[in-house]
Amino acid sequence: MMTKIELEEKIIKMLKTVYDPEIPVDIYELGLIYKIDVTDDFYVNIDMTLTAPNCPAADFIVEDVRQKVESIEGLKGASVNLVFEPEWDKDMMSEEAKLELGFL
Repeated sequence: MMTKIELEEKIIKMLKTVYDPEIPVDIYELGLIYKIDVTDDFYVNIDMTLTAPNCPAADFIVEDVRQKVESIEGLKGASVNLVFEPEWDKDMMSEEAKLELGFL
């Protein structure tokens, strides 16, 4: 059986395959994932945000996250919560994402 740390690493790896259709950087590097909480019974609760509250791809992105994370072997389920506090800004992006998008 996997540890919570190993599961978290797999979740992060999976989140790095989810993209906002309008931005060529994954949602993890964009800083859109605020919290990954793996419970003792191997459910995961994810708090995430969007680059803009009125993002037209919001439903698609949230569903993509849920489906991909739930496909991870060893996890019993996933809950994805869309939050807008704190409000996202470009300072939350990784250095890699800033470089990719021309902010550095």
